[in-house]
Amino acid sequence: MSVWSQEVPTEGAVELPPDPRAMEALGRNHSLETALADLVDNSIDAGARDVLVRFVQRGTRLVGLYVVDNGRGIEPDRIDAAMTVGGQRPYTSEDLGHFGLGLKAASFSQAASLTVLTRAAGHEPVGRRWRLDAGRQNFACDIVPGTFAAAELDRAWSLPMGESGTVVRWDQVHGLPSSDDPDQVEEFLSRTIAHLRGHLGLTFHRIIVDRNINIVIDVENTDLGVGVRHTVTPIDPFGYVDTLPGWPKDLRAEVDGGELVLRCHIWPRRSNTPEYRLPGGAEARQGLYFYRRGRLLHAGGWEGIHAADTRLQLARVSIDIDGDIPGMFVMNPEKTRVSAGPRFAGAVAAARADDGTTIADYLQAAEAAWVNANRRATARRRPVIPPGKGFHPKVSREIRNELPLLHEDPLNIQWKRFTTDAFLEFDRDNRTLWLNQTYRRALLGGRRGGSNDLPVLKALLFLLVEDVFKGVHFGSRDKNNIELWQEILTTAAKAEKATFEARS
Repeated sequence: MSVWSQEVPTEGAVELPPDPRAMEALGRNHSLETALADLVDNSIDAGARDVLVRFVQRGTRLVGLYVVDNGRGIEPDRIDAAMTVGGQRPYTSEDLGHFGLGLKAASFSQAASLTVLTRAAGHEPVGRRWRLDAGRQNFACDIVPGTFAAAELDRAWSLPMGESGTVVRWDQVHGLPSSDDPDQVEEFLSRTIAHLRGHLGLTFHRIIVDRNINIVIDVENTDLGVGVRHTVTPIDPFGYVDTLPGWPKDLRAEVDGGELVLRCHIWPRRSNTPEYRLPGGAEARQGLYFYRRGRLLHAGGWEGIHAADTRLQLARVSIDIDGDIPGMFVMNPEKTRVSAGPRFAGAVAAARADDGTTIADYLQAAEAAWVNANRRATARRRPVIPPGKGFHPKVSREIRNELPLLHEDPLNIQWKRFTTDAFLEFDRDNRTLWLNQTYRRALLGGRRGGSNDLPVLKALLFLLVEDVFKGVHFGSRDKNNIELWQEILTTAAKAEKATFEARS
C-alpha cells in the first residue's frame, strides 16, 4: 500500500521540443480585425506615427495583405528574437505588447505565410519569413535577402517612411474570398474595411487622439494601382456631448494596497452616432470597458456585477488596469477580453464616490435615465404600423426600437409579378405593399435576391407609405400621394432596368 509523498523524485530530464504543427494552433481565437489590431499594437510600440493596412488584389482576386509602419524598425541582431515564437523583449511601461506571441499568433491565425521586412536607422534592411507548410519538420525560419527587404520597404506606401520602418506581409490569407467574381470581392472589401475601421477606431480611440497616430486602410490592385484610402477615425464609447447632472462619477475601492477606480458614465439618451451604436450594437455594449495603457481591451458586459438589461443601455464604465492589482484581472493573449477574478465583484460593491454613491445607485440612475429618455422620445414621435414580412431583421428591429408601435397587424413589403409595368401595388386588405418583380433583378444589380432583400429601399418605402395603410378608407390626399409615388417610382424603376440591361 503506497503512502502519499509531498516530494516527487526525479532522475534527470529529457528535452521535448514542440511539434512544428503546434504553430498552426496559435491565435485560434483571433478574427481578422483582432489580428490586425495586434499588429497595429506592434507598430505603435515601435513609435510609428503612421500605420497602413493594405489589401493586395491581382486582377479580381485578393492575394495578400500588408501592415506597414514608419516606426523604429528592428535591428539586424534582434530580428531572430522578434520572430521567435514566445520570444521576449524588454517591455516598457507604455508598451501594448505583453506575451511575446502577438505578431506570430495574430499572423498564423489568418495566413499560411508571414514575412517581416524591417530597417532600423543606421542599419541594413533584414527580413525573415515563417511558413506553415504541410510537412514542415522543424522550426526553421527563412532568411529573406536584404535586397528584397529594401525593395519592399522602399515601395510607394504613401507614408512618410524616413530612415526606418517595418513591413509585415501576409500571403495565403485564409479568410479572403476565393471567388473571381468582382461583385463578391468588392462586397467583401466594402464590408471588411467598414468592420476593420470600426474595430480599430474603437480599440485605439484614446491612442489615436493622445499620440496623434494615423491609421489608414487601402487596396492595391497590381494592375491598376492604389485605390481610395480610408482613414480610421477614433470612436470614443464615452463620446457624448450633453451630460446628465452629477455624472460621470468615480467610484473607488482599496484592494491589497492598490486602488480600483470605476469611472461611471451615463449617456443622456440614445444616439445615432457611431460612438453610441458601436460595432455589435449599443445594447451589447453596455457595461464595463477595460483599458490598458490607453488601448481598449474589453468593450461591454458586466463581469458578474449585474445581468445585461435593455434599460441599462446608457450605462458604460471605464476601468484602467495599467497598475494591475495581483489576481484581480486576466487579459487573454488576443487582447480582446479581460476576465475579472473572484474578488472583483466584492471590490465593486465596496466602491464609493466622494458623495457616497454606490454601484447600485449608479445602475438605478442609469435605468431612470433610460426610462426618461424613452418617454421623451416616444412623446415626440407618432406611432406606426409594425413592420412585417419582407424586412431585414435589423431594419425591423430598428423601427421597433425607434418608433412607438400601433397595436395593429403588421405592414408587409413583398414582391410579385404584375400584369402592368407599375412599380407599386397597395393591398390594404392584406396590409401589403407589393413591388413589381419585373424590376427586382435590376435593382439588385444582378445579385441573387431573398425575402428580406433591398433593405434600404424597403425602409424608405415604409417611411413613405406606412401612413396610408392606417384607417378604413383612402382619403383624397392619400390617393393623390399614391398617384404621385406611383408615377415617379415607376419611371425611376424603368430607368434602373434599362441601365442594367444596357450593361448586361
